Amino acid sequence: MNTKSLIAEFIGTFALIFIGAGAVAIGAGGLIGAAFAHGFVVVAFIYAYGHISGTHINPAVTLGFLIAGEMEFVVAIGYWVVQFLGGILGAVLLNAVLPNPGDLGVTILTTEANGGAFTVTATQGLIVEIILTFFLVNTIFNTVVSKKAGNFAGLAIGLALMFCIVMGGPLTRASLNPARTLGPAIVSGNYTDIWLYFVGPLVGTILAALLYIGVLKDKGEA
Repeated sequence: MNTKSLIAEFIGTFALIFIGAGAVAIGAGGLIGAAFAHGFVVVAFIYAYGHISGTHINPAVTLGFLIAGEMEFVVAIGYWVVQFLGGILGAVLLNAVLPNPGDLGVTILTTEANGGAFTVTATQGLIVEIILTFFLVNTIFNTVVSKKAGNFAGLAIGLALMFCIVMGGPLTRASLNPARTLGPAIVSGNYTDIWLYFVGPLVGTILAALLYIGVLKDKGEA
């Protein structure tokens, strides 16, 4: 197992939570600010670490690569461990440096009880997380894995994450990433509906991976 890849995944996931969840926690730029914070982290680290680890920084993405035969199981396990650790440490340090961390940007469903103008049910939230994760992982497969987008792959993936957050943020806070959910949940102690933030991204990833390997993948691809 490549130690450099594990370090890259750890730092990238740490940054995604520290910057992304941090933007949500402090309300920097509202919804658009949160979308840009998450998206720009992804873009930056794809170009910084993509040649080292592929910059998954998301356990769901790693699962997709595993299903598609793009990585070995033992490597995937290592990625999952450091991704979750990076997410947890990101939330710990975010909580330490913010004067008023609030809910720490935890991924929760919008409800009237927590100040929302409407209530999103668990079923609705699950569907949103499945669909948005599908969009994200579908973009990754058809740019990075297919090698069709060249140097624009990182930009395409970052933009995909941004538009997913713009739509899903007001509903579920658009996790699409179990590591993005787990870190803030542990530190804030808020585990409300946490299951759907694991099930949704995993189902969305599986659907995207199966579509790619079964339909969209060019026959000549390795």
